[in-house]
Amino acid sequence: MTKLIDGPFIAPKSGAAKNLVVFLHGYGSNGDDLISIGREWAPYLPDTAFVSPNAPEVCEIWAQGYQWFSIRAIDPDAFEREKQAEKAMPALNAFLDAQLEKWGVPESHLLVVGFSQGAMMAMYTMPRRQRPCAGVIGYSGMLIEAEALKQPQMVKIPVLAIHGDSDEVVPPASLGAIESGFSAAGYDVETVMRPGLGHGIDGFGLTRGLDFIKECLDKAGNSAAA
Repeated sequence: MTKLIDGPFIAPKSGAAKNLVVFLHGYGSNGDDLISIGREWAPYLPDTAFVSPNAPEVCEIWAQGYQWFSIRAIDPDAFEREKQAEKAMPALNAFLDAQLEKWGVPESHLLVVGFSQGAMMAMYTMPRRQRPCAGVIGYSGMLIEAEALKQPQMVKIPVLAIHGDSDEVVPPASLGAIESGFSAAGYDVETVMRPGLGHGIDGFGLTRGLDFIKECLDKAGNSAAA
């Protein structure tokens, strides 16, 4: 049975959701962490609901946090990372389906924003959905199984990836792998390396992320902001 996940949310300021932004937190964190970004973006996206679920597993090293998958189970072999992401994907898919139904939003108006391990899950899961979402933002993330993106059943989505060149947790070189992996498979991908930024999100990243969401929603046929 697929484990049910949930977390904090922000209802659309207009009272009716036309769009949905889902945040996926990093290893050892929780949904409260990234929902704060939703509070910053909400005034500029009045028709958008923001949701930030807790990952399905309690963190193995921090009982107050959650994880999408164990990092102890991951070795340098990429296949091991893929197996872990594949295991976590059903819970995320079930959550996305439930939230789209709850808010009455089509998948074409869904954006998924992930940080670190959450970015890995976003970039792994969304191309494997049955229908394309409006876009994916990955902060300080890593692409899992790039070659699979070339398979015909994968859905094409716009991707924005932002990384700090001083990231001490996820290697900055991961950004180049994201760009080459998605580009080689025909995806529209934008990557930005931020000078002096460690494992985090800076003001530029938040601003560019908000603008990217507006651009994606405009392409989806919906005015993002009032």
